[in-house]
Amino acid sequence: MPEEIEIDTDKLHEAIHEEVEKEGGALLRTVALTTALFAAVAAIGSLEAGGTVNEALALKTESTQLQAKASDQWAYYQAKGVKASVAETHKDMLLALGKTPSDEVANGKERYTEEQKKIKEDAEELEKKRDEKAHEADHLMHKHHFYAQAVALLQVAIAFGAVAALTRKRPAWIASTVLGIAGVGVIAWAFFMH
Repeated sequence: MPEEIEIDTDKLHEAIHEEVEKEGGALLRTVALTTALFAAVAAIGSLEAGGTVNEALALKTESTQLQAKASDQWAYYQAKGVKASVAETHKDMLLALGKTPSDEVANGKERYTEEQKKIKEDAEELEKKRDEKAHEADHLMHKHHFYAQAVALLQVAIAFGAVAALTRKRPAWIASTVLGIAGVGVIAWAFFMH
């Protein structure tokens, strides 16, 4: 029987490891790590972008509902103004005919004018709340744009990371890292923005 050929696997493993290192194994591990980190941050940024836009849309809906209620109040205010004018005209007609108007007719304009004050306060309060909701929604949309831009930067950074892994070129990885750090910075800015 022929003798088996012995192969020193330790030396072979060491030789393979050295070749991988020569061909950019350390770079590949670094690219993989930074790309994975950028992907994780991009996922968080994407969630934040979606959350802020959804909240902004909900606030815009509330703002629109408050505007509708305020418009109803202003219409009611105008109706009371018309009633005050009709009451005053009715009182003037009775006086012109030489008749004494009842207390209800005589005080109609004042009553409706007094009711208008409360209606006006309600309408203005609704408009104030509407403006607050709209302002908050606008702020959230502003934050959303930062998150969306950051996610775009991170996606381009990930793409450059893929190019760096395929070509094993350090400049592509550096471009990936610069864009990724910029994306992380923009997400941090948006997160802490008030």
